[in-house]
Amino acid sequence: MHEIGLAEAILEAVEKRAAGRPVRRAKIRAGALLRVVEPSMDLAFQMVTEGTIAEGAAIDMVVTPARLSCRSCGHEAGTLDPLAVCPACGDGDVQMTGGDELVLESIEIAEARDVPGNTRGDRGDSFRST
Repeated sequence: MHEIGLAEAILEAVEKRAAGRPVRRAKIRAGALLRVVEPSMDLAFQMVTEGTIAEGAAIDMVVTPARLSCRSCGHEAGTLDPLAVCPACGDGDVQMTGGDELVLESIEIAEARDVPGNTRGDRGDSFRST
């Protein structure tokens, strides 16, 4: 399950952005060629965040397409299928570009009142996306 390695990289980026503040949610963009399976990514993220500022945080994932260029007919298209053939002519001689990115788009910081041990009940930062 390669999602664990990806989840560790995401956690590292989340921790840098959060600067010690507890995180409620992270939004990522993953390219189709990474072949990330969302349920596996959810599980991997929950595993690697145990005991960290992101423990219990949800992860929202958007899969972005790769760009397919057919060498036979010149057709270009976006695809989520890493094993795609040309949709115009059916040829398998295609070049794939992009679709291999993994980007942390945003994080949601927990409100101070939601932080375990905060007895003051202050509102803190109601929402901060970085």
